[in-house]
Amino acid sequence: PAPRTRGSAPAITPIQQMIASCSGAILTSLFVTPLDVVKIRLQAQKHPFPKGKCFVYCNGLMDHICVCENGNSKAWYKAPGHFTGTLDAFMKIIRREGLRSLWSGLPPTLVMAVPATVIYFTCYDQLCAALRANVGGLSEQAPLLAGAIARLGSATVISPLELIRTKMQAQKQSYGQLSECVRSAVHNEGWLSLWRGLGPTLLRDVPFSALYWYNYEWGKRWLSTRCNWGESSFLVTFTVGALSGSVAAVLTLPFDVVKTRRQVELGELQIMNLPAKVSPTTYHVMKRIVTENGVKGLFAGFLPRLIKVAPACAIMISTYEYGKAFFRQHNRERAAALLRAGP
Repeated sequence: PAPRTRGSAPAITPIQQMIASCSGAILTSLFVTPLDVVKIRLQAQKHPFPKGKCFVYCNGLMDHICVCENGNSKAWYKAPGHFTGTLDAFMKIIRREGLRSLWSGLPPTLVMAVPATVIYFTCYDQLCAALRANVGGLSEQAPLLAGAIARLGSATVISPLELIRTKMQAQKQSYGQLSECVRSAVHNEGWLSLWRGLGPTLLRDVPFSALYWYNYEWGKRWLSTRCNWGESSFLVTFTVGALSGSVAAVLTLPFDVVKTRRQVELGELQIMNLPAKVSPTTYHVMKRIVTENGVKGLFAGFLPRLIKVAPACAIMISTYEYGKAFFRQHNRERAAALLRAGP
Protein backbone atom coordinates (compact mmCIF):
# COMPACT_ATOMS: atom_id res chain seq x y z
CA PRO A 1 0.00 0.00 0.00
CA ALA A 2 0.98 3.63 -0.50
CA PRO A 3 2.87 5.22 2.42
CA ARG A 4 0.88 7.54 4.67
CA THR A 5 1.64 10.51 6.85
CA ARG A 6 -0.36 11.53 9.90
CA GLY A 7 -4.00 11.62 8.93
CA SER A 8 -5.02 10.21 5.58
CA ALA A 9 -2.92 12.11 3.02
CA PRO A 10 -0.52 9.88 1.11
CA ALA A 11 3.17 10.65 1.69
CA ILE A 12 6.06 9.94 -0.64
CA THR A 13 8.82 7.45 -0.05
CA PRO A 14 12.54 8.31 0.27
CA ILE A 15 13.09 6.65 -3.15
CA GLN A 16 10.49 8.97 -4.70
CA GLN A 17 12.19 11.94 -3.00
CA MET A 18 15.49 10.80 -4.51
CA ILE A 19 13.99 10.59 -8.01
CA ALA A 20 12.45 14.06 -7.65
CA SER A 21 15.74 15.59 -6.42
CA CYS A 22 17.75 13.79 -9.12
CA SER A 23 15.47 15.24 -11.82
CA GLY A 24 15.86 18.69 -10.30
CA ALA A 25 19.65 18.36 -10.12
CA ILE A 26 19.98 17.36 -13.77
CA LEU A 27 17.63 20.11 -14.95
CA THR A 28 19.45 22.74 -12.84
CA SER A 29 22.81 21.69 -14.28
CA LEU A 30 21.50 21.86 -17.84
CA PHE A 31 20.19 25.40 -17.32
CA VAL A 32 22.98 26.91 -15.19
CA THR A 33 26.13 25.37 -16.69
CA PRO A 34 26.05 27.58 -19.83
CA LEU A 35 26.09 30.69 -17.60
CA ASP A 36 29.28 29.55 -15.90
CA VAL A 37 30.90 28.41 -19.16
CA VAL A 38 30.35 31.89 -20.63
CA LYS A 39 31.59 33.54 -17.41
CA ILE A 40 34.80 31.47 -17.46
CA ARG A 41 35.38 32.19 -21.17
CA LEU A 42 35.02 35.92 -20.54
CA GLN A 43 37.32 35.64 -17.53
CA ALA A 44 39.94 33.67 -19.50
CA GLN A 45 39.81 36.24 -22.31
CA LYS A 46 40.47 39.11 -19.90
CA HIS A 47 43.07 37.29 -17.77
CA PRO A 48 44.43 34.15 -19.51
CA PHE A 49 44.79 31.21 -17.13
CA PRO A 50 48.47 30.27 -16.58
CA LYS A 51 49.22 26.56 -16.91
CA GLY A 52 49.16 24.65 -13.64
CA LYS A 53 46.79 27.12 -12.03
CA CYS A 54 43.24 26.42 -10.86
CA PHE A 55 39.89 28.06 -11.31
CA VAL A 56 36.44 27.39 -9.86
CA TYR A 57 33.75 25.93 -12.11
CA CYS A 58 30.10 25.60 -11.07
CA ASN A 59 27.27 23.58 -12.62
CA GLY A 60 24.56 25.22 -10.53
CA LEU A 61 24.79 22.57 -7.80
CA MET A 62 28.39 22.52 -6.60
CA ASP A 63 31.67 24.38 -7.02
CA HIS A 64 34.51 22.35 -8.49
CA ILE A 65 38.19 23.07 -8.85
CA CYS A 66 39.44 22.75 -12.42
CA VAL A 67 43.10 22.52 -13.36
CA CYS A 68 44.39 24.58 -16.28
CA GLU A 69 45.77 22.04 -18.74
CA ASN A 70 49.45 22.09 -19.59
CA GLY A 71 49.84 23.66 -23.02
CA ASN A 72 46.52 22.39 -24.40
CA SER A 73 45.24 25.23 -26.57
CA LYS A 74 42.10 23.22 -27.40
CA ALA A 75 40.80 23.26 -23.81
CA TRP A 76 37.24 24.62 -23.76
CA TYR A 77 38.13 27.58 -21.54
CA LYS A 78 40.99 28.60 -23.87
CA ALA A 79 39.04 28.48 -27.14
CA PRO A 80 39.66 31.60 -29.25
CA GLY A 81 37.10 34.35 -29.62
CA HIS A 82 36.76 38.03 -28.85
CA PHE A 83 33.65 38.69 -26.81
CA THR A 84 32.26 42.13 -25.98
CA GLY A 85 29.81 40.90 -23.35
CA THR A 86 27.72 38.00 -22.05
CA LEU A 87 25.11 37.98 -24.83
CA ASP A 88 27.79 38.38 -27.49
CA ALA A 89 29.71 35.44 -25.96
CA PHE A 90 26.61 33.23 -26.04
CA MET A 91 25.95 34.01 -29.70
CA LYS A 92 29.56 33.60 -30.89
CA ILE A 93 30.17 30.36 -28.97
CA ILE A 94 27.00 28.80 -30.44
CA ARG A 95 27.80 30.05 -33.97
CA ARG A 96 31.46 28.98 -34.02
CA GLU A 97 31.56 25.92 -31.76
CA GLY A 98 28.02 24.58 -31.72
CA LEU A 99 25.34 24.47 -29.03
CA ARG A 100 26.96 21.55 -27.17
CA SER A 101 30.00 23.66 -26.26
CA LEU A 102 27.88 25.60 -23.74
CA TRP A 103 27.86 22.43 -21.62
CA SER A 104 31.64 21.91 -21.76
CA GLY A 105 33.04 20.41 -18.58
CA LEU A 106 29.64 19.24 -17.32
CA PRO A 107 29.88 15.39 -17.35
CA PRO A 108 32.71 14.90 -14.80
CA THR A 109 31.15 17.28 -12.28
CA LEU A 110 27.74 15.60 -12.55
CA VAL A 111 29.35 12.39 -11.26
CA MET A 112 29.54 14.05 -7.84
CA ALA A 113 27.03 16.90 -8.02
CA VAL A 114 23.90 14.83 -8.69
CA PRO A 115 24.51 12.20 -5.94
CA ALA A 116 25.43 14.96 -3.44
CA THR A 117 22.23 16.87 -4.25
CA VAL A 118 20.10 13.74 -3.96
CA ILE A 119 21.61 12.97 -0.52
CA TYR A 120 21.15 16.59 0.59
CA PHE A 121 17.51 17.09 -0.43
CA THR A 122 16.35 13.66 0.74
CA CYS A 123 18.09 14.09 4.12
CA TYR A 124 16.57 17.55 4.52
CA ASP A 125 13.01 16.31 3.95
CA GLN A 126 13.44 13.30 6.23
CA LEU A 127 15.05 15.37 9.02
CA CYS A 128 12.51 18.17 8.77
CA ALA A 129 9.59 15.72 8.97
CA ALA A 130 11.19 13.93 11.95
CA LEU A 131 11.85 17.18 13.83
CA ARG A 132 8.30 18.43 13.27
CA ALA A 133 6.82 15.11 14.36
CA ASN A 134 8.96 14.54 17.46
CA VAL A 135 9.79 18.06 18.67
CA GLY A 136 6.50 19.93 18.32
CA GLY A 137 7.80 23.08 20.02
CA LEU A 138 10.53 23.44 17.37
CA SER A 139 8.33 23.10 14.30
CA GLU A 140 9.12 26.70 13.22
CA GLN A 141 12.87 26.10 13.58
CA ALA A 142 12.79 22.62 11.99
CA PRO A 143 13.81 23.88 8.47
CA LEU A 144 16.73 25.81 10.01
CA LEU A 145 18.08 22.78 11.88
CA ALA A 146 17.32 20.23 9.16
CA GLY A 147 18.92 22.43 6.48
CA ALA A 148 22.12 22.85 8.52
CA ILE A 149 22.42 19.15 9.41
CA ALA A 150 21.63 17.94 5.87
CA ARG A 151 24.31 20.22 4.35
CA LEU A 152 26.82 19.23 7.02
CA GLY A 153 26.32 15.57 6.10
CA SER A 154 26.36 15.92 2.32
CA ALA A 155 29.38 18.28 2.30
CA THR A 156 31.34 15.92 4.57
CA VAL A 157 30.57 12.94 2.33
CA ILE A 158 31.53 14.70 -0.91
CA SER A 159 34.63 16.60 0.31
CA PRO A 160 37.14 13.71 -0.12
CA LEU A 161 35.82 12.99 -3.62
CA GLU A 162 36.39 16.59 -4.71
CA LEU A 163 39.96 16.52 -3.35
CA ILE A 164 40.68 13.20 -5.08
CA ARG A 165 39.13 14.40 -8.35
CA THR A 166 41.40 17.47 -8.39
CA LYS A 167 44.45 15.25 -7.79
CA MET A 168 43.40 12.79 -10.51
CA GLN A 169 42.87 15.61 -12.98
CA ALA A 170 46.24 17.18 -12.13
CA GLN A 171 48.08 13.87 -12.56
CA LYS A 172 46.09 12.80 -15.68
CA GLN A 173 44.80 9.69 -13.96
CA SER A 174 41.72 7.78 -15.07
CA TYR A 175 38.79 6.77 -12.84
CA GLY A 176 40.20 3.25 -12.96
CA GLN A 177 43.22 4.49 -10.99
CA LEU A 178 41.01 5.96 -8.26
CA SER A 179 41.90 3.39 -5.58
CA GLU A 180 45.64 4.00 -6.12
CA CYS A 181 45.05 7.74 -5.80
CA VAL A 182 43.21 7.28 -2.49
CA ARG A 183 45.84 4.85 -1.16
CA SER A 184 48.64 7.27 -2.04
CA ALA A 185 46.93 10.22 -0.32
CA VAL A 186 46.16 8.23 2.83
CA HIS A 187 49.66 6.68 3.00
CA ASN A 188 51.45 10.02 2.59
CA GLU A 189 49.23 12.31 4.63
CA GLY A 190 46.78 10.20 6.67
CA TRP A 191 43.02 9.73 6.49
CA LEU A 192 42.20 13.23 7.68
CA SER A 193 43.98 14.68 4.64
CA LEU A 194 40.96 13.61 2.54
CA TRP A 195 38.89 16.23 4.37
CA ARG A 196 41.42 19.04 4.06
CA GLY A 197 39.66 22.29 3.19
CA LEU A 198 36.31 21.10 4.56
CA GLY A 199 36.19 23.84 7.23
CA PRO A 200 35.74 26.83 4.89
CA THR A 201 33.21 24.85 2.84
CA LEU A 202 31.11 24.18 5.94
CA LEU A 203 31.40 27.80 7.11
CA ARG A 204 29.77 28.89 3.86
CA ASP A 205 27.42 26.03 3.03
CA VAL A 206 25.91 25.22 6.45
CA PRO A 207 24.72 28.81 7.20
CA PHE A 208 23.61 29.14 3.55
CA SER A 209 21.52 25.98 3.81
CA ALA A 210 19.99 26.91 7.18
CA LEU A 211 19.04 30.40 5.98
CA TYR A 212 17.81 29.12 2.62
CA TRP A 213 15.41 26.50 4.00
CA TYR A 214 14.12 28.69 6.83
CA ASN A 215 13.37 31.58 4.44
CA TYR A 216 11.98 29.21 1.81
CA GLU A 217 9.48 27.50 4.14
CA TRP A 218 8.43 30.82 5.71
CA GLY A 219 8.20 32.62 2.34
CA LYS A 220 6.19 29.79 0.80
CA ARG A 221 3.57 29.99 3.56
CA TRP A 222 3.47 33.79 3.47
CA LEU A 223 3.17 34.11 -0.33
CA SER A 224 0.58 31.36 -0.68
CA THR A 225 -1.54 33.05 2.05
CA ARG A 226 -1.21 36.55 0.59
CA CYS A 227 -1.87 35.52 -3.00
CA ASN A 228 -4.29 32.67 -2.26
CA TRP A 229 -2.11 30.19 -4.19
CA GLY A 230 -1.25 26.65 -3.19
CA GLU A 231 2.09 26.22 -1.39
CA SER A 232 3.21 23.69 -4.01
CA SER A 233 2.27 25.81 -7.03
CA PHE A 234 5.14 26.26 -9.48
CA LEU A 235 5.02 30.07 -9.34
CA VAL A 236 5.26 30.13 -5.53
CA THR A 237 8.14 27.62 -5.29
CA PHE A 238 10.08 29.23 -8.17
CA THR A 239 9.73 32.80 -6.79
CA VAL A 240 10.43 31.93 -3.16
CA GLY A 241 13.31 29.62 -4.17
CA ALA A 242 15.00 32.46 -6.09
CA LEU A 243 14.45 35.02 -3.30
CA SER A 244 15.55 32.78 -0.42
CA GLY A 245 18.61 31.67 -2.40
CA SER A 246 19.53 35.31 -3.12
CA VAL A 247 19.22 36.34 0.55
CA ALA A 248 21.34 33.39 1.72
CA ALA A 249 23.93 34.04 -1.02
CA VAL A 250 24.36 37.71 -0.05
CA LEU A 251 24.62 37.00 3.69
CA THR A 252 27.22 34.24 3.24
CA LEU A 253 29.23 35.94 0.47
CA PRO A 254 32.33 36.75 2.62
CA PHE A 255 32.62 33.04 3.51
CA ASP A 256 32.25 32.19 -0.19
CA VAL A 257 35.17 34.48 -1.07
CA VAL A 258 37.34 32.89 1.64
CA LYS A 259 36.31 29.36 0.64
CA THR A 260 37.08 29.96 -3.05
CA ARG A 261 40.50 31.41 -2.30
CA ARG A 262 41.48 28.52 -0.01
CA GLN A 263 40.04 25.94 -2.40
CA VAL A 264 42.12 27.29 -5.30
CA GLU A 265 45.30 27.44 -3.17
CA LEU A 266 44.74 23.87 -1.98
CA GLY A 267 44.12 22.66 -5.55
CA GLU A 268 47.38 24.20 -6.74
CA LEU A 269 49.33 22.48 -3.95
CA GLN A 270 47.77 19.17 -5.05
CA ILE A 271 48.86 19.80 -8.65
CA MET A 272 52.47 20.49 -7.72
CA ASN A 273 52.52 17.50 -5.33
CA LEU A 274 53.61 19.79 -2.52
CA PRO A 275 52.74 18.99 1.09
CA ALA A 276 49.86 21.19 2.21
CA LYS A 277 50.98 23.92 4.55
CA VAL A 278 49.13 24.54 7.79
CA SER A 279 46.01 26.18 6.51
CA PRO A 280 45.38 29.71 7.84
CA THR A 281 42.15 30.19 9.76
CA THR A 282 39.12 31.80 8.13
CA TYR A 283 39.72 34.89 10.27
CA HIS A 284 43.31 35.26 8.98
CA VAL A 285 42.25 34.80 5.35
CA MET A 286 39.55 37.45 5.83
CA LYS A 287 42.07 39.78 7.45
CA ARG A 288 44.46 39.27 4.51
CA ILE A 289 41.70 40.01 1.99
CA VAL A 290 40.70 43.20 3.84
CA THR A 291 44.37 44.31 4.00
CA GLU A 292 44.87 43.70 0.26
CA ASN A 293 41.51 44.84 -1.14
CA GLY A 294 39.60 46.56 1.64
CA VAL A 295 36.25 45.43 3.08
CA LYS A 296 34.76 45.37 -0.43
CA GLY A 297 37.16 42.47 -1.17
CA LEU A 298 34.99 40.25 1.06
CA PHE A 299 32.07 40.91 -1.30
CA ALA A 300 33.97 40.32 -4.56
CA GLY A 301 31.88 38.58 -7.19
CA PHE A 302 28.60 39.75 -5.64
CA LEU A 303 26.69 40.08 -8.93
CA PRO A 304 28.00 36.89 -10.65
CA ARG A 305 27.19 34.84 -7.53
CA LEU A 306 23.68 36.30 -7.35
CA ILE A 307 23.04 35.73 -11.07
CA LYS A 308 24.09 32.10 -10.70
CA VAL A 309 22.56 31.24 -7.32
CA ALA A 310 19.08 32.75 -7.81
CA PRO A 311 18.11 30.77 -10.96
CA ALA A 312 19.86 27.61 -9.70
CA CYS A 313 17.87 27.66 -6.44
CA ALA A 314 14.63 28.53 -8.23
CA ILE A 315 14.95 25.75 -10.85
CA MET A 316 16.12 23.13 -8.36
CA ILE A 317 13.43 23.68 -5.73
CA SER A 318 10.52 24.16 -8.14
CA THR A 319 11.45 20.99 -10.06
CA TYR A 320 11.87 19.10 -6.79
CA GLU A 321 8.50 20.27 -5.45
CA TYR A 322 6.83 19.46 -8.77
CA GLY A 323 8.31 15.95 -8.63
CA LYS A 324 7.07 15.45 -5.07
CA ALA A 325 3.59 16.70 -6.02
CA PHE A 326 3.56 14.24 -8.93
CA PHE A 327 4.41 11.31 -6.64
CA ARG A 328 1.86 12.40 -4.02
CA GLN A 329 -0.84 12.39 -6.70
CA HIS A 330 0.40 9.02 -7.96
CA ASN A 331 0.27 7.54 -4.44
CA ARG A 332 -3.18 9.04 -3.85
CA GLU A 333 -4.54 7.46 -7.03
CA ARG A 334 -2.89 4.16 -6.18
CA ALA A 335 -4.39 4.17 -2.66
CA ALA A 336 -7.84 4.97 -4.10
CA ALA A 337 -7.52 2.12 -6.63
CA LEU A 338 -6.58 -0.31 -3.85
CA LEU A 339 -9.60 0.78 -1.78
CA ARG A 340 -11.92 0.26 -4.75
CA ALA A 341 -10.42 -3.17 -5.39
CA GLY A 342 -11.22 -4.16 -1.81
CA PRO A 343 -9.50 -6.84 0.32
